[in-house]
Amino acid sequence: MRPIVLVHGFWVTPRSWENWITHYESRGHQVVAPGYPGFEVEVEALNADPTPIVEVTVPKIIAHLEEVVRSLPEPPIIIGHSAGGAFTQILLDHGYGAVGVAMNSAPTEGVRVVPLSQVKSTFPVLKSPANRHRAIGLTFEEWKYAFTNTFTDEEARALYERYHIPANGGILWGSVLANFQPGHQDTWVDYHNDDRAPLLFVSGSEDHIMPPAVQESNAKHYKSATITERREYEGYAHLLPAQKGWERIADEVLDWALRHAR
Repeated sequence: MRPIVLVHGFWVTPRSWENWITHYESRGHQVVAPGYPGFEVEVEALNADPTPIVEVTVPKIIAHLEEVVRSLPEPPIIIGHSAGGAFTQILLDHGYGAVGVAMNSAPTEGVRVVPLSQVKSTFPVLKSPANRHRAIGLTFEEWKYAFTNTFTDEEARALYERYHIPANGGILWGSVLANFQPGHQDTWVDYHNDDRAPLLFVSGSEDHIMPPAVQESNAKHYKSATITERREYEGYAHLLPAQKGWERIADEVLDWALRHAR
């Protein structure tokens, strides 16, 4: 069975993949859900001391993920959520992975679509340039709007307490400035790379922080001959991997990946 690598996004850790890990392992797959460098500790420890969050960079994250992928017995299926979706695109562009799935993905360089709900969701970080040097957490109300707007308050609160950590303000600011600075930035990919593995974009229709318009624009940037497809799931918020009904989505994206893996 082909191995699977699950890449988490910002404001969460690999713990956010806990249901998918068990689900895919039950289907016989080796599943690896690496944390970013310094994120090997638990959620509670990162909330108590966010120093590893402040110190991490995109190049460090990509180098670590590449090391994880190289250690596997064969090229894996790479599934990334949110910022992990952007990192999945970068890994595929670098020649890693047999196939990729980018779920509610953060955009790679050149995607300029910025819906108002995205501005509101990221405002806690982007409201001050000083946050470029800090780890910025979300209040429960901010988390509910950005991640779990279709969940009940009880569900959203439980997931906030279990998954939430601060995010690196510098990386978020860098992603915004990437389209306005000369040269290639950390989230650049070659949209004309014909050697890239097949890629599926998955969107939740109700996602506030990375709405479907962002996924659509990102997918349209790819001009290579390699397969690039999109799917949208009605009624799903940003934290799609934890929303009721996630099992169907997990199975459908895995089936797609197995059909298209190189």
